[in-house]
Amino acid sequence: MRRAVDVPALVESARAGSPRAVARLISLVEDGHPALREVMAALAPHSGSAYVIGITGSPGVGKSTSTTALVGAFRERGLRVGVLAVDPSSPFSGGALLGDRVRMQDHALDPEVYIRSMASRGHLGGLSWTTPQAIRVLDAAGCDVVLVETVGVGQSEVEIAGLADTSIVLLAPGMGDGIQAAKAGILEIGDVFVVNKADRDGADATVRDLRHMISLGDRTEPGLWRPPVVKTVASQKLGLDEVMEALDKHRAFIEENGELVRRRERRAADEIESIALAAVRARFGHVAGHEGLGALARQVVAGEIDPYAAADRLVDRLEA
Repeated sequence: MRRAVDVPALVESARAGSPRAVARLISLVEDGHPALREVMAALAPHSGSAYVIGITGSPGVGKSTSTTALVGAFRERGLRVGVLAVDPSSPFSGGALLGDRVRMQDHALDPEVYIRSMASRGHLGGLSWTTPQAIRVLDAAGCDVVLVETVGVGQSEVEIAGLADTSIVLLAPGMGDGIQAAKAGILEIGDVFVVNKADRDGADATVRDLRHMISLGDRTEPGLWRPPVVKTVASQKLGLDEVMEALDKHRAFIEENGELVRRRERRAADEIESIALAAVRARFGHVAGHEGLGALARQVVAGEIDPYAAADRLVDRLEA
């Protein structure tokens, strides 16, 4: 039995800054609770103001340390910050391993910072499939900035570009990241590149390689954003001012040319499509056991009908 949810009271508490209410709302999102539609309808009038920053990169480049440093920088500006740290799923419980959350204890007692670990649950792209709705919860709860830290799985991790207003790509010297960037299409998703652990040998070479690859891309045309490359040592908060300056410049750039609105509209379109496809899958989830499927399969094997025509007939029967 699922516990009944007083949605108006829960949303009101979250809007008032209750961490427990925010946690409960995100749990409803992750569980796909029947009250989720009511929750989203209640949150809609209060969302749309948070700035979403995605942080991605290969494992070991210092994503959690950099995220922690950015949280501190935004808090110094008096902003309320939400963090969604998407962790790999536990193979036993399916839950998040909480590694990122453990590393962010510096802000654990700050009431103006909300940190939530989310399990990827096998979803490719470095995110959880519920991340867009979780962002909406933090947005409506009054967060000025939402930082989304991805799993760190490498080349499949480009989904963040469609979710964030600004995407930060983290790299580190000595990890072959220059080659990985070229292979993974990272040049296409990064708005700001950060070479972390810049106190290591090879940092300047990594910066040089990145700038060279960016110069070869089609974003060097006049009027297009050219991603800056910044060096940091996040554990010592070195280079953080330069990162914040780059973020400010990118936000101003996309606000001025209308790209911010276009990105958010694309994000909403992707979210709508995802929800619609989930509804279609749920409606037609019994396809495998449909009595007409076997007959159609036999016709395809016999060459009496092609698989596309068979699929059309099956859909017609399901909709009848």
